[in-house]
Amino acid sequence: MNVHFIAIGGSVMHSLAIALAARDGVRVTGSDDAIVEPSRSRLRTAGILPAEEGWFPGRIHAGLDAVVLGMHARGNNPELLRAQELGIPVYSFPEYMQKACDAQTRVVVGGSHGKTTTTSMLLHVLNYWDRLPDYLVGAQVPGLDGSVRLRGTDTKWAVFEGDEYPASPLDRRSKFHLYKAHVGLITGLAWDHINVFPTRESYAEAFRGFLASMQPGGTLLYCEDDAELAALVAADTSPIRKIPYRTPDHRHDGSQWYWKTPNGGEVAMSVIGRHNLANAEGARRLAELMGIHEAAFYKAIASFRGAQRRLERVANSPRRTVYFDYAHAPSKGRCDHGRVC
Repeated sequence: MNVHFIAIGGSVMHSLAIALAARDGVRVTGSDDAIVEPSRSRLRTAGILPAEEGWFPGRIHAGLDAVVLGMHARGNNPELLRAQELGIPVYSFPEYMQKACDAQTRVVVGGSHGKTTTTSMLLHVLNYWDRLPDYLVGAQVPGLDGSVRLRGTDTKWAVFEGDEYPASPLDRRSKFHLYKAHVGLITGLAWDHINVFPTRESYAEAFRGFLASMQPGGTLLYCEDDAELAALVAADTSPIRKIPYRTPDHRHDGSQWYWKTPNGGEVAMSVIGRHNLANAEGARRLAELMGIHEAAFYKAIASFRGAQRRLERVANSPRRTVYFDYAHAPSKGRCDHGRVC
């Protein structure tokens, strides 16, 4: 199989390209007009870094089985136009991921906040017990080789972080609609991406579309602490099972967060805050559906130290601790008392 990536330097695109290139019988090529680190070094190590930057219609030929189109490319991209002229199938990366994992049970984690962390927690636990599935996650997770893994029939499961942003310049559907989830989880709902969703209603509609896109008979988990999300799920008529969860019981002694488990034991967490405890409870529910028992989950989650750039601890001293995060929407910068901090 021959697959060409238009905009191969993207954060997810380059990871998908590398994962595909590692599979037997797959030849990967790509183009981009700007490739920066760490994508450049990773593509070079994998042997698929383009010889020069730019768009080259000559790289598109009838021998290609598929073209994967990244968001960085525009609708008038010369390579895209050439692929369309030749009738080569063109996919967004979520479409291609669904196609590659069509025979697997697909678990999709969405939400306005916490989806990367929840997905990372789930993958950490599965990896801890040597049950790592195929996956797509939007950050580097300690202990995992990359942000995309594609082994095909090696595993029954595929776990995707689901994004409500448009799939590609040609396809304005939300990415997580295209995965056709068998199991879904929504962490919360808070109006975001106002450049794409100009109203609160248009943003909520993307999440209604996610529920409608799930496989009939599938299972949705959702955090009922979020009243807006709970109302949206209650109004949905999709033929799926809906299971609420809440932030679990916990305590904080001034420096350490503890998860108070139902059986009476406490788990000392390596991450901070109630949001992360809610994320962990969502991950626990998903792991249980995937065959990881409660006690095994608690044992593994205690060693989870976070995903890259998601409340990532970068410095510590007796006087202060410094975390790296990017709260690019007001709802993600709110303190517990409601102010934007």
